[in-house]
Amino acid sequence: MGAELVRGQNLPLPRTRLEILISAEVPVLVAAALGDEGGRVHDGRGIAHPGAPILAGVEVPRATAAGHRLLADLGELPETVHRVTVLLALPGPGARFGATAAPRVTVTDVDGTEIVGFTLAGLDAESAVVALELYRRAGGWKVRAVGQGYAEGLTALLADLGLPGAREAAEAIHEAARPGAPRAAAPAKPRPSDVGPVDYTHPGRQAPPQPQPVAGDAPGWSMEERLYNQVWGMFEDLARSTAALRSAADFAAARLDRELDEALADPRARIGGAGDAARKAAQAKHDELMGRAQAAHARDLAQLTAEAEVVEPALPTAYARWDSPVWHGHRMPTEVPHAVRLGDLHLPESAPLRIPMLVRLPLERGLWVDSGATPADLTDAAERRRLALDVAVALAARLLAVHPVGEFSVEAVDPAGTGAGPLGALTRTGALTGPPARGTAGVAGALEALTRRVDLVRMAIGGGAAEALPDGFDTARRLVVVNDFPQGFDDRALTRLRFLADEGPAAGVHLLLVADRADAGEYGPLLDPLWRSLTRLTPSPDDHFADPWVGHAWIFEPALPPQGATVLQQVLSEVSAARIKGK
Repeated sequence: MGAELVRGQNLPLPRTRLEILISAEVPVLVAAALGDEGGRVHDGRGIAHPGAPILAGVEVPRATAAGHRLLADLGELPETVHRVTVLLALPGPGARFGATAAPRVTVTDVDGTEIVGFTLAGLDAESAVVALELYRRAGGWKVRAVGQGYAEGLTALLADLGLPGAREAAEAIHEAARPGAPRAAAPAKPRPSDVGPVDYTHPGRQAPPQPQPVAGDAPGWSMEERLYNQVWGMFEDLARSTAALRSAADFAAARLDRELDEALADPRARIGGAGDAARKAAQAKHDELMGRAQAAHARDLAQLTAEAEVVEPALPTAYARWDSPVWHGHRMPTEVPHAVRLGDLHLPESAPLRIPMLVRLPLERGLWVDSGATPADLTDAAERRRLALDVAVALAARLLAVHPVGEFSVEAVDPAGTGAGPLGALTRTGALTGPPARGTAGVAGALEALTRRVDLVRMAIGGGAAEALPDGFDTARRLVVVNDFPQGFDDRALTRLRFLADEGPAAGVHLLLVADRADAGEYGPLLDPLWRSLTRLTPSPDDHFADPWVGHAWIFEPALPPQGATVLQQVLSEVSAARIKGK
């Protein structure tokens, strides 16, 4: 018997030639979508369905039925296909999966040996569902139980896969599955020479070996892009595996409570040993389910940890930790990197495993380092403000170091001068465009100049005449570090700051606020759009990032140099020297 998966759980596949068996109480339509590394399907030719049941590597049934067999030969898929998404849909208006018994999907070897099984429980108003995914990972293939339903039907499901013209495609698929619709010709039966050698190894003799992780083993045009995609693939795998563990724990606890209540509800079970036996049996079932779920999670965690151990040392400077050796040999780059590291993310169930938090460049949103208190943080207000500014300075230094000379600059706004200490690392090396702006007048002047800059660039770009910018205009992207916001800001300055937050990134101006939201409480909801437009970071670990797949609260830790290390000063000195040499 194969492994029994729960929603979100994944498992390596020991074979690439598979059969996927689908059983339901009522007739269902089956299709398979061939997607890229993000699961996106670019046109209708990437979907195998009753009207076009055969694609390279995949064959689906030609009609709706209560039982189906889908064939997959993953080795025959084009190299551009990284994910096979198996879809189920109910024909007819008003149909919903909640009105029938839960469908079941079983993945087997070609000889019928079961690999995994998954029951799509918990569906209600949905009339279409993603049953499972087969996806490339670390040189092999894995299967993931999904169970994501769509009350809006096949149209919404296909749209979620990124398919253009999803409504028309859904209508065509339903029409092709309608009884009496023309059928595609059946393929010729393969000759024995077409099948290939038979593998007589019994898959139940031992667990399939885990593939050895390799740094950069992900799609992409460059090693940098492949590493970026690999990191976020690890993030997604950890999210799904943790979701499976938590789902199993919730299910096991609910079932245990229900069975204990049922045992106690029968007065006869309270006499003699019947009640004790029922309780022990319920607890044993709970422990057995949790043991399997924890073993699966431990297996996933071991694989991801092994992958992290080879990926982390291979990361380029923009992605690397401050204690990585790559910083010691750092030289100013000639091209803007694909992304930059803001910190690390982890989950309580896998605390030792850190996933780098990478964001694409150029930054699409401003950043906000929250200097306010959090329930888990016991540092005093002054210390927390200093730590928050340390995070901002480290981010500014990293951005300067990973951009080519002359293509990125940093300026600071420090109305009360409270950030002189941490900002000193930038001022001493000449990394800032000028002295930090001080006082209300300094704030107004700095924001006015930045607003004019953004307006000028917007007009030039909007008019299709970027080359018409004035001679000597500094086209470098600019990071504006604002300390102790909103101190020193009047209403006019606040309006300009909100304008820069909204329009600045497209014109090459990016905000980095160091602020305690409580300090701006007197403005009420006026500044709510500003906070929402910024990516919130914290100077100490805090669980405030949610992933887009299952909504976990991830714990963020900022990217800071080790205590007492001089790497930050060395990097800033190199930036300054490269600027002087380039003049």
